[in-house]
Amino acid sequence: MKKTLLSGIKPTGQIHLGNYFGAIKQWVDLVKSGEYESFVMIADYHALNFIQNKEEMRSLTQELVVDYLAVGLDPKEVTIFKQSDISAHTELTWIFDTLVTVPFLERAHAFKDAEAKNKEISVGTFNYPVLMASDILLYSPDVVPVGSDQKQHVEYTRDIADKFNFKFGETFKLPKEMILESVATVPGIDGQKMSKSYGNTIPLFASDEEIEKAVMSIVTDSSGDVPTNVYAIHKLLKTEEELAPIYEANKGKYKALKEALIADLKAFVGPLRARREEILANPTLVKETLEMGAKRAREVAEKKLEEAKVAIGVL
Repeated sequence: MKKTLLSGIKPTGQIHLGNYFGAIKQWVDLVKSGEYESFVMIADYHALNFIQNKEEMRSLTQELVVDYLAVGLDPKEVTIFKQSDISAHTELTWIFDTLVTVPFLERAHAFKDAEAKNKEISVGTFNYPVLMASDILLYSPDVVPVGSDQKQHVEYTRDIADKFNFKFGETFKLPKEMILESVATVPGIDGQKMSKSYGNTIPLFASDEEIEKAVMSIVTDSSGDVPTNVYAIHKLLKTEEELAPIYEANKGKYKALKEALIADLKAFVGPLRARREEILANPTLVKETLEMGAKRAREVAEKKLEEAKVAIGVL
């Protein structure tokens, strides 16, 4: 029997190289391996912590489905679905809420980051790890491909599943995160982790002009022969063996090395951008993908929710 894989992204803006090399590329490769039954989610309820305008939410959600298709996720091979289409996610979250303690959630990175910034923290932000646990456990995945910043959420998911299983009997499979260490954290143009919240991204479907502007903005350290941040991004596209002669021939020539990165990024992004434009020309494809995905995801999620409801005694 095939193993099961689940992952997803919030529709909060353009996906970027960090999203792709940190997680999405893994999904595509694993799906194409034929070894997994794969579920890929549009985490729109999670996005509600950030996007609170209905037109923006609709637009970003549609764009993310197009992005998924453009990078090579085939809806005939992978279940692509919206979190909000599957009511079991929020129902199971309430069940878990009765087991999870406040101190447990206070240790979560998202909460601690918000608290450190003196933000007025929403219940949605505080409860984020519990909803994520429901997202994962409903599909009984063996692996959850994530970026390193999401590792704690998978650990929290295992803890919540353990707590439920201990109290009510074996119900949920304990998932394992899958992180490629070589690309676990993709650097942005300022050297920090590439993130929409930092404004330091290179969009995955960027135009040639956007690529040029972003790469020329990469922060460099003039003390060495190799610009660290440029090289770190370049390694995503070529092997160290391929890059060695380029960086040896252009020691200290930061402009030339940035231009080499620009050329390789254009060559990489161009076909993806063309594929995306083809998908946009088919206006019914997104709707059909989500309808098909919701049907399959609902079947699996509702079966697992029913098991949990039997275990707690409400069925």
